[in-house]
Amino acid sequence: MSSAKPPQQLTPLGYALAGALGGCFSNAVVYPLDVAKTRIQAATADASSRGGKDAGMLRVILRILKKEGIAGLYRGFTATMLNTFSMQYAYFFFYSFVRTSYIRRLKSRLPPGTKAPPLSTAAELILGAVAGALAQIFTIPVAVIATRQQIGRSPDRPRNGNGSCTPASPPPEKGTDGDIEKAALPKEKEYDDSFLGVAREIVDEEGVTGLWLGLKPGLVLTVNPAITYGVYERVKSAFIVAQETATGGGGSENAKLSPWVSFVVGALSKTLATVVTYPYIMAKVRIQARSADAEEAVEEHAPAPKPHAYHHAHTRHVGALTILARVWRKKGFVGWYQGMSAQITKAVLSQALLFMSKDQFEHWALAIMVLLYKLRGASA
Repeated sequence: MSSAKPPQQLTPLGYALAGALGGCFSNAVVYPLDVAKTRIQAATADASSRGGKDAGMLRVILRILKKEGIAGLYRGFTATMLNTFSMQYAYFFFYSFVRTSYIRRLKSRLPPGTKAPPLSTAAELILGAVAGALAQIFTIPVAVIATRQQIGRSPDRPRNGNGSCTPASPPPEKGTDGDIEKAALPKEKEYDDSFLGVAREIVDEEGVTGLWLGLKPGLVLTVNPAITYGVYERVKSAFIVAQETATGGGGSENAKLSPWVSFVVGALSKTLATVVTYPYIMAKVRIQARSADAEEAVEEHAPAPKPHAYHHAHTRHVGALTILARVWRKKGFVGWYQGMSAQITKAVLSQALLFMSKDQFEHWALAIMVLLYKLRGASA
C-alpha cells in the first residue's frame, strides 16, 4: 500500500473536471436561451430587417415553440453539452496549469516562505488568453457542429443525398430563422441532424478543415474569458482583502467568496467581457452557421437574387472583418450588436451560475479524488 498522503488540494485535472461539470450545469439551466441567441446572431442583415421586432429573444423562443415544440428549444443539446464540457475542461485545465506554473515560477524568485504577490491584471489577461487559445484549437469542431444543430438546416441550402446542389425551387413561405421546413424537395433525402450526420455533412461539403470554421475569430475571442476571469480574480482579491481587514483575520490563500457574491461578481465580469467582444462573437456564429456565405452568394447573383442560390463549390469563406464591414454598411454600429441582449442574458446567467457552483463542484471533485486514492490504495 502506498505511503503517500491523500490529495489535499485539486490538481489541474481536478480543477478542469470541476469547471467542466459546473459549465455543463450552468449551460443546461439556460439552454433554451442559448438556442434563441444563436438563431438571432446567425440571421443575416436582411433577415433581421424583415424580422424587425420579432428578433427579440422571447419572440424567437415563442416562434420555436410554435413551429418545433419543446424539442426545438433543445436542438443540439447533446453536442452543446459535449462542447461545453470539452471547452470548459480544456480551458480550466490550461488556465489552472499555466497560472499555477507562473505563480510557482514567481515564488521561486522570492525568499523561502514569502507569499507571492497578486498577479497583475495584464498577467491575468495574458494567462487567460493563452489558456483560451489552446482550448479553442482542440474543441472548436464540436462547437461548429453544435452551432449548425441549434440553427437547423437553412432553407436556402437545398441539397440531395450526396451533398450537391439540387435544381432551384421556390423557397418556403416562412422560416426566416433557418428552421427545417417540411416543404422539402421531393427527391431529397431526409436531413440527418444528428451529431455524426451534421459532422458528415460538413466534411462532405468542405473537407475536414470545415470543422475548424471560425477558428480565427475564436482565437481573437480568447480575450473574452481572459477578461472575465481576470476581472473576477481582481474583484475577488479585493473582496477578500476587505473581509480580512474588517475581521482582522490573517487571511488565507484559499479564501472563498460566498455564492451570492460570486454570482454578482461573475455577472459583472461576464457583462464587461461580452460588451467588449460582442461584434466578433456575432461574426463567429455567422461564419460557423455559414449564413454569411449564403448572404454573399445572394449578393454575387444580383440583380435577381434568389434565397436558394447557394453554391456547393463555394469554398472561400467570408472572414469576420468582411462580415463586420457588411453589417456596418447595412445597419451601422447598431448592427454590430444585433442580439447582444440575448447574448448577455444567456452568458451572464450561465457564467454567474458557473461561478456560484464552481466551488461546490471543486469540493466534489476533491472528494472524488480522495475516494479514487483510497480505492487505489485498497487494491494495491
